[in-house]
Amino acid sequence: MHLIETRDLTYVYPGNVKGLDRVNFIAPRNARIAVIGANGAGKSTLFKHFNGIFRPTSGSVLIHGEPITRENLREVRKFVGVVFQNPDDQIISPTVEQDVAFGPTNLGLDEDIVRHRVTEALAVVGIEHLRERVPHHLSGGEKKRVAIAGVIAMEPQVLVLDEPTAGLDPQGVRDLVDFINSLSRTYGMTVIFSTHDVSLVPEVADYIYVMHKGQIAAQGTTEEIFLRDDLLSSVRLDVPVLPKLIRSLREKGVEVSMAYTYAEAERALLSAYKRGA
Repeated sequence: MHLIETRDLTYVYPGNVKGLDRVNFIAPRNARIAVIGANGAGKSTLFKHFNGIFRPTSGSVLIHGEPITRENLREVRKFVGVVFQNPDDQIISPTVEQDVAFGPTNLGLDEDIVRHRVTEALAVVGIEHLRERVPHHLSGGEKKRVAIAGVIAMEPQVLVLDEPTAGLDPQGVRDLVDFINSLSRTYGMTVIFSTHDVSLVPEVADYIYVMHKGQIAAQGTTEEIFLRDDLLSSVRLDVPVLPKLIRSLREKGVEVSMAYTYAEAERALLSAYKRGA
């Protein structure tokens, strides 16, 4: 049974503007899924269906095999945690600790359990030292971590990140990559994230959905998607820089293995260098 599944999901905004058009999407357990597409492709609209913020115009959304209803909405939002692109949309409390505690407290959990969850969530995202700080005085990257910690404290099985690298500096992006990978590797959590920065995707995704004009234009593994230059061009995306570099070297006669991540590229280039030395 899939953690999240949509079947012919369609959503129409007021004014008869179609945001999603018969989207079929599956998120299995312990997966890292990238949803890529240009701005306006429908990524955020899709994500807002995963925990009942939006209700389908037609089609269905199943969470652990069950459709979302008013009766199970509270459980759905414990199961699927969504972090929006702008952390200010989620941060509402006067201190970091209180903000992270907001969700568990509203679940009616015992005070000791709430305190434990807050401490664990702050540790997972590496902001224990910010516990007593005022969230709105923090940097953009720190605010994003606070928003993520607030969702982590709810102990979801699925974490959904909408454009998580927006507003982050290069170190913040690297930290986020490590964080996403640790959630899957250490906690067995399924992570779904959207981005139009394709160079990030091979580092953190096992599977990719390509969205364009509210539809799934393609889906597949990193290799399957990023070998299709025509597809990426048609949806206004580019090939990530590393496979683009490898292809360029191959065209110039350098015998080097294809690579999509930094580690793969390092191994491939060192191997090619040793063969030629």
